[in-house]
Amino acid sequence: MPGEILALNFDCMGSPSIKLKTGEDSKTLKTPGWGFGWYPNDDYAASIIKDAMANDTQTLLNALQDGTSFRSTSFMCKVKGAGQEFTQHDTQPFRRSFGGYDWLFLHNGRLDRAALNDLHIDPSDLLEPVGKTDSELAFCYLLGKLLACSAKGLTDISGSELLTWMEELDGLGSSDFIVSDGRSLAIYHGKNSERDLYYHRVQPSEEPPVFESDLVSLNLDDPRDSLRTVFLVSSFQFDEASFQAMEPGQLIIVRRGSVYWDSQPSEEKSKVPVIENPPEEKEEIATKTELFVSQQQEQSQTSAQAVAEEPAATENFSNIINIKSLTHASDGIPLEYRSYDIAHLTEYNYSVPVEHSTHTFRLKPVEDSIQEVVQATLELSVDGELLQFEDVFANHSIHYDITHPYKQLLIKSKSRVKVYSCPPDSHSPIMRRSQIPLMWMPWQRQMMLPYLLPPELPETQLRQLTDFAMSFVKRNDSHLIDSLMDINKKIYEDFSYVQGITFLETTAFDVFSIRKGVCQDFANLFICLCRLIDIPARYRVGYIYTGGDYENKLQSDASHAWVEVYLPFLGWRGFDPTNGCMVAQDHIRVASGRNYRDATPVSGTIYKGGGTEQLKVEVQIRKVPV
Repeated sequence: MPGEILALNFDCMGSPSIKLKTGEDSKTLKTPGWGFGWYPNDDYAASIIKDAMANDTQTLLNALQDGTSFRSTSFMCKVKGAGQEFTQHDTQPFRRSFGGYDWLFLHNGRLDRAALNDLHIDPSDLLEPVGKTDSELAFCYLLGKLLACSAKGLTDISGSELLTWMEELDGLGSSDFIVSDGRSLAIYHGKNSERDLYYHRVQPSEEPPVFESDLVSLNLDDPRDSLRTVFLVSSFQFDEASFQAMEPGQLIIVRRGSVYWDSQPSEEKSKVPVIENPPEEKEEIATKTELFVSQQQEQSQTSAQAVAEEPAATENFSNIINIKSLTHASDGIPLEYRSYDIAHLTEYNYSVPVEHSTHTFRLKPVEDSIQEVVQATLELSVDGELLQFEDVFANHSIHYDITHPYKQLLIKSKSRVKVYSCPPDSHSPIMRRSQIPLMWMPWQRQMMLPYLLPPELPETQLRQLTDFAMSFVKRNDSHLIDSLMDINKKIYEDFSYVQGITFLETTAFDVFSIRKGVCQDFANLFICLCRLIDIPARYRVGYIYTGGDYENKLQSDASHAWVEVYLPFLGWRGFDPTNGCMVAQDHIRVASGRNYRDATPVSGTIYKGGGTEQLKVEVQIRKVPV
C-alpha cells in the first residue's frame, strides 16, 4: 500500500512529540488512513493506534499526550494513508506476536498479491493475514521465513539472509519495508520503489531537535531525552534537515540508535583532531610507518634473526607461559617485538623564584611480561632529595624534594622500551564469562572496589549515563566483549577530538553532553560507563606511536590516555576510545590508577615562591629498527 512512513529508533527510551499537520494546506488529511506503533516502556508487547478513515487527528493526538505510556526506543508511523476505504485491519502498522515478541511492520508500495500468495507457504496455517492487503501478506511471508529458520528475532538471522528475503518481495513490485521485533529495526529501500527513503542519525548536540515538514511536526526536545541519539527514517523530507537518501536495494538494521548492519556501508572517514589554538609545528623525528589501527593484529615478538636461532624443540610452544619466548601464534603468525626510544621533556618557568617544592614523577614505563624497559634515565636541572618507590597502584614513582631556589625546572626522561606481542585472547573457555552482568566473588569485588566506584556526580546525571551505558549492553544482547567494543567504537565515531575546551575538572557527564574532548576526557567517559554496569575499569597513561605522517600526530606529542578493563580470567585489557581500537604494540604503558590524578606523569606542590607559572611539554617517540 502506498503512503508516507516514519520510524524512530532511540538509544534509550524517549518520548517524541509527533503531530500530524491538520491545517487546510496540510497534505496529511487529503488521503486518510494512518496509525502509530511503539513498545511502551520497552516491553515485549507493542501498542498500536490507527484509524482507517479519520477526518481529523484530534482523537489520535489525545491518545498520544500521555508521556508515560508513549515512551519507547522504537516508534513506527503511517503518516499518510493510501486514500482508499480500508478497514481497521487493513490499516498500517500491522502487528503480530511471534517468537515471544510483538512485531510491527510498515510497507510503502505495491506488490503483486497473486504472485505473493503463491510465494507464501505456511504449512501451519498460523501465519495468515487478517485483511486483504499485499502489505500484510508480505509481513506474514517474512514471519514464515523466520519460522522456517527456527529464528525468533532479527538477531537470530544474518543481515544478508534478511536482505535475500526482502529482494524476493521486491521482485514482485515496488517496496519500502520497515519491520521491528521490539529490539531491532530493519529498513529496506526497494530497487523499484516509486519514491525515496531518507535517514538521519540525530546526535544529542544537534540543535534544535525539531523537524518540520508539510505532513508532520516532530519534536525531540523532551527534557528527559535531552541527551538521546535517534535514528530517523522517513519517506519524505523534513525542512532544513540533512537527511541522507538510501540507495536502491539497501538494507539497514538499527539497534538502540546505531546502525547494527548495513548492506551498503558508506566509506569510513578518518577523523582529524581539532584544536582551538594550533601549536607550532614540531620537527618530525619518527620514522614513517603504517597506521597503527591496521597493524594491531599483526604484531610480534622476536626479530627474524632471533627466530632463526631458536632450536627446533621450541616449535612446540603449547606449554610455554612466558610470552616473550613465543615466536608464533597458534595460527602460525610470527610474533615480533617492537622497540621505541622515548624522550619526555617537561619545562617549568616561574616569574618569582621557588624556594621550596615537592614533586612526584611517574615517567618510567611499565616492565612486565609484555613490555621491557631496556634503559631509563631521568635528568633534573635543580638538585634535590630523590626517593624512588612503588605506589599502591604498582607504578614506579619518584618523590623529589627541592629546597634550593630556582626559576626554571627541567625534567627530562629518556627510555628505550621493547613492546612484545601476544597471541589473541581466546574467549571460548567457560570460566571467561562473556555476558553482562558479571558476577564477582566477594574477595574479587573487595579488591576491585576502587575500579568499580563511579565518580561522584548528581544522581540525575548518573541515571542518564547509566541509560547510555545500558544502550550498548542491550544493543549487543548483553555480550561483554561486543558491548565494550561498541562503546569504544561509538566514542571514536560520535565524539570530536578538540583540544582546549576541557580541563582537569571536566566530568564524564560534561563530555557526554558536549560530545567533544581529548584522550583524557574520552577515557574518563569510558571508565564511568564501565563502572556503572559493574565492570572494573582503570585509567592508563602512556605514549602512543603514530608515525611521522599520521594525522593524529598531536596525540604522540604528549602523554596519551586510554582505558584498561578487567576481564574475568584474562586480566586487564586496553581500549583506546580516542582512536577506536584495542591497545596494541603502538601503545607504551607508563602508569595507571583510578583516575588521572593517580597516574599523572608529573605533579608537584609549591610551598613558597613561584608567582606566575609557564609549562611546556614535549614528547618525541622514535621507532628503533629491530
